[in-house]
Amino acid sequence: MSRILVLYTGGTIGMDHTPEGLAPVPGLLPRLLQRFARPGLEFDIVEFEQLIDSSALTPRQWNQILDALVSRYHDYDGFVVIHGTDTMAYTAGVLAFALRGLAKPVVLTGAQLPLVHPRSDGWSNLADALEAACQPDLNEVAIAFDRLLLRGSRARKLDVERFAGFNSPNAEPLAEFAIHAHWRKERWLKPDGEWNPLRIEENLKLAALMLTPGHGSALAGQVLRDGGLDGAVLLAYGSGNAPADPVLLDGIAAMTARGCPVLTLTQAPSGAVEVGAYAASQPLARAGALPGADLTPEAALAKLQALLSAGVSGDELRKRLVRPLRGEMTV
Repeated sequence: MSRILVLYTGGTIGMDHTPEGLAPVPGLLPRLLQRFARPGLEFDIVEFEQLIDSSALTPRQWNQILDALVSRYHDYDGFVVIHGTDTMAYTAGVLAFALRGLAKPVVLTGAQLPLVHPRSDGWSNLADALEAACQPDLNEVAIAFDRLLLRGSRARKLDVERFAGFNSPNAEPLAEFAIHAHWRKERWLKPDGEWNPLRIEENLKLAALMLTPGHGSALAGQVLRDGGLDGAVLLAYGSGNAPADPVLLDGIAAMTARGCPVLTLTQAPSGAVEVGAYAASQPLARAGALPGADLTPEAALAKLQALLSAGVSGDELRKRLVRPLRGEMTV
């Protein structure tokens, strides 16, 4: 018997048609979920009193989700978090880093079409999420979507039109669901340390800045220098290349001098930052930017959020940012 907690935080999956268009309807999703009742599976449903519009997600809602999971952690074998798709990858990343010592499955899912739609993808996504949440060896945060189980700290929303809304461009799936579930257990993380979850600091100022030809590099440099940021992600070209713009480099150096990290990522969906592959990657590193390897922007921001929330600073912060903590990057 598996005992699963389902947290319904909001999202398209539980919406219904109203005179104003699709909107969340309290109580609808818990009623619809009863169709998944079966021998060997027991689940409880907690519906958030105020359902989250995931496009308006803030760190306060991350703590709300964390509090709901942590307070019930010892009462269940696994957890399903039903979430809007717009920021699901950000939440999955935050949970992956904040739930330190996780030794149970936490599976996020949602849908591109609501369950009330005759072609909704939500039914299969929920079925797969519930099955994944019953796996006792799955000790990590994952996303179940369109017949794939993806590592939460690797997943990205890549399509708003097709049901295959999510994938992990730089990592293989943790499972594939067909007539039978194909569990790729050799890819699963092992439990790491004692259960010691953290709450997210809600007032951190983090930013992701994308370089663009022309004035983009100078504008990014000005934000880094004058924006009062606690940390930043810089989306560079190719394998981490950027123009040697003095304003950009001064901004990175100013952040570094304040002890506020700047992580360099690539704008390309697949691949990694590789300092030294091209000469154009060297100025960022010399100014103090850290190579983010193949981190996704969502995971990079989540990692910054969690490490800064935990009070990690100085050289220790820089070391942890460039090494994998929860399978989020390839080194």
